[in-house]
Amino acid sequence: MQYVRARRVLWLILIANITVALAKAVFGLLAGSMSMVADALHSTFDSVSNIIGIAAMTIAAIPPDQNHPYGHAKFETMGTLVVGGLLLLTAYWVITEGLTRITTGAVPEITLLTIGVMTATIVINILVARYERRAGKELGSSFLIADSKHTQSDILVSLSVLAGFGFVCLGYPLADPLIALAIGAIIGKMGLSILKDAGMILTDAATVNCEDAVKKAVTAITGVQGYHRFRCRGGAGDLRADIHVTVDPRMSVQTSHALTIEIEAAIIAAVPGMKEVIVHIEPGEEEDREVSPLS
Repeated sequence: MQYVRARRVLWLILIANITVALAKAVFGLLAGSMSMVADALHSTFDSVSNIIGIAAMTIAAIPPDQNHPYGHAKFETMGTLVVGGLLLLTAYWVITEGLTRITTGAVPEITLLTIGVMTATIVINILVARYERRAGKELGSSFLIADSKHTQSDILVSLSVLAGFGFVCLGYPLADPLIALAIGAIIGKMGLSILKDAGMILTDAATVNCEDAVKKAVTAITGVQGYHRFRCRGGAGDLRADIHVTVDPRMSVQTSHALTIEIEAAIIAAVPGMKEVIVHIEPGEEEDREVSPLS
């Protein structure tokens, strides 16, 4: 259900991104603005990112099978790797074109219509970013959250393009290709950031700080003396953990098993996105109490 809802969100955002990209591309080419064309390419990549996300989440939604007993959730993360790689290629193209424009000295034609188109696309991107970020947090989708950050950066890029238009109107045409170079740098940085985050998840790094929530949940359970070696891996919406818990060594197997189930449920309830917890019961100190045959 999580991935089905996430795909619906991406379909809606895909339509918005295609509209924004087409508007920037058409009017950017008519105006001869390299920075606006670069921004259009950036927005086009938003659409490509959405398509990759839809495909990745379709695979991620497949239930566990013999080859993937832990499920297919990491295919969503693999999708973000593709996104990061494409961003780097996009950055290379934008920077190359910007350098070419500096040497040729082409001057863009800025009109009120061009400025109006850019302003309208900024408003659309603000609405899209807020909607996608809220949906990403609600569904625990690392892809939606990452993609919302991408859209937020698109807003900053578009604002930079508008600033460049202002400088061109003031008689500084070199500002347009220079801002295109800055946009290329922003896109490249974004690509590296996405690759880093995806790599953290795929290498089982600790990506979520949930130690405080786990400590509060586990220590509140009757029968738990303490815990250690808590480990957590995965990304938002697909976390898995294991923990060692100490109990009275006289506790029966039946009671310790029931305690294990209670600990698992408590951690899953305390940490959003936690899918599975493995609890290892270890002998602690004997408690001063009478022990019944079942305790």
